[in-house]
Amino acid sequence: MNRYDIVFIGHLGTGTIFPFGGSPFVERSGPVLFAAIAASCLGKRIATVTQAPEGQEHLLEPMKTAGIDLFVQSGATYQYRIVFPTANVDHRQVFNIKVGEPIDISDIPPFAPCLIHLCCMGAREWQLSLMRALKARGFRLSVDMQSFMNQTDDRTGAVSVEDIPEKKEILTMADFVKLDAVEARTLTGAGVLKDQADTLEDWGSSETIITCSEGVLARSKGETTFAEFTNRSTRGRMGRGDTVMGSYLARRLDHSVEDSLRFAAALTSIKMESVGPFTGLPEDVIQRMDERSP
Repeated sequence: MNRYDIVFIGHLGTGTIFPFGGSPFVERSGPVLFAAIAASCLGKRIATVTQAPEGQEHLLEPMKTAGIDLFVQSGATYQYRIVFPTANVDHRQVFNIKVGEPIDISDIPPFAPCLIHLCCMGAREWQLSLMRALKARGFRLSVDMQSFMNQTDDRTGAVSVEDIPEKKEILTMADFVKLDAVEARTLTGAGVLKDQADTLEDWGSSETIITCSEGVLARSKGETTFAEFTNRSTRGRMGRGDTVMGSYLARRLDHSVEDSLRFAAALTSIKMESVGPFTGLPEDVIQRMDERSP
């Protein structure tokens, strides 16, 4: 039986990014790519379950280089277009051009129970089914609420963030919940991060992570912590939340909420200064953390 500290389950993709005031560029991406690579720098046992079409194995190379064990089924990757219409990097317009296929419980290898982070893309019905099945097998779960809240218009491909009736079930099943400020506002109706986190905790979230352009908030056991981002540019904005969550979960395995949040904010700040997943070392992150210490 395969034993890991964290297993990341999700889809790969290729996005055409239209930054505000800049030239479009194509980026190899996908939530699972950013999250797993961010987690891998801490020397934990990391695996990824994903899909890739035959002939596009190059999409997997960054994770292979990072030392991540890959469990890959044949399947399409996502293709999408993301437009940032203003300087506010929390405001983006997403259009799905090509979608992937569901990941079923039968696609999951025989892992020993561990922490699994779900960062899939697709219809929430099959993601809920997968989540329930994993929980029944004894896995601890971390979820990206974006996976459940993003709804695609079949005619235009436009993606909208929508409230979901199953939110309380999802929150109570998960050990960790990740959202951004837009998603948290859509779920709770609150406009302030702390109020959003309070409501989510009241609904059953054990440990909540909310990202925004200024930084990232953590809520756990009634305590709220906030860590600022220190990035000097936003060219690498894509993958911000996934990078936060991957690095936070890996650090959180043996550190406090506050330390893990500061580590994740520092690592993500470095990542956002260039396109692609994080490529630095833990020492770079510690140095960035020290720069922000009193």
